[in-house]
Amino acid sequence: MIQVTEKTIDIDAILRSKMGSKAGSVPRFAVNWLKKIVHQDEINSFLWDARELQGTPWLKAGLAYLDNTIEVTGLENLPDDSDGRRYTFVSNHPLGGIDGVAVGSIIGERYNDNFRYLVNDLLMNLPGLAPLCIPINKTGKQSRDFPRMVEEGFRSDHHMVMFPAGLCSRKIDGKIQDLPWHKTFITKSVETHRDIVPIHFDGQNSEKFYRIANICKLFRLKFNFAMLFLADEMFKNTGKTFHVTIGKPIAWQTFDKSKKPAEWAEEVRKKVYSIQNSL
Repeated sequence: MIQVTEKTIDIDAILRSKMGSKAGSVPRFAVNWLKKIVHQDEINSFLWDARELQGTPWLKAGLAYLDNTIEVTGLENLPDDSDGRRYTFVSNHPLGGIDGVAVGSIIGERYNDNFRYLVNDLLMNLPGLAPLCIPINKTGKQSRDFPRMVEEGFRSDHHMVMFPAGLCSRKIDGKIQDLPWHKTFITKSVETHRDIVPIHFDGQNSEKFYRIANICKLFRLKFNFAMLFLADEMFKNTGKTFHVTIGKPIAWQTFDKSKKPAEWAEEVRKKVYSIQNSL
């Protein structure tokens, strides 16, 4: 985990660390474009101002920095913390940034920071967020540790917050929706007797983002090029109001042998998209 400085995100330093002496051959216009698209200056400004914060206060500071308002329906469906049980909270992932921050801030405020995200390991570079994260990197050494880390998360005394699609939503058949959900949240919730709480976040990225994502898919690019634009999409949503809908918990016993775990994952995915209009 890196230490916050006034220039925590440094594209020049990242290029040097990845490319060595060849970094100097990258055209300056390309480097400047990259700094702009990832909003290097703005993110560094926030990280520096929020350097003393961690956990839910850091998440709330992020929403305030972006001047986002989060309206929540169904707060009464969040289980009482005094019941001594632990839950799995699952949500669609339309934005790839603000939605994760918003859902985490709601759960963190309700349960006094007693939750953990399963997230891309790159987010461990954000010190204010890192204490809430179980990092996932499906390549290299950590890929071998992935099953153990997930197991420890679900066996822990923390609630789990997951975005089972793994990536932010795409435009599919003209609709903004998640890719198929991975089954891990089903299998592990059943194993650890955790009821599942469905959450819907209402939002979308720009048409430009979806065009880029579709081009990546068309050319079967291994690198998720669209991910580079997520910070830009986040800042495009500055000042907006988003609505979050929380559904009633689904008992873990629901997920029996009548369907395969992947089929149950799809059922919960459908449930998330239906609760938006059911409350």
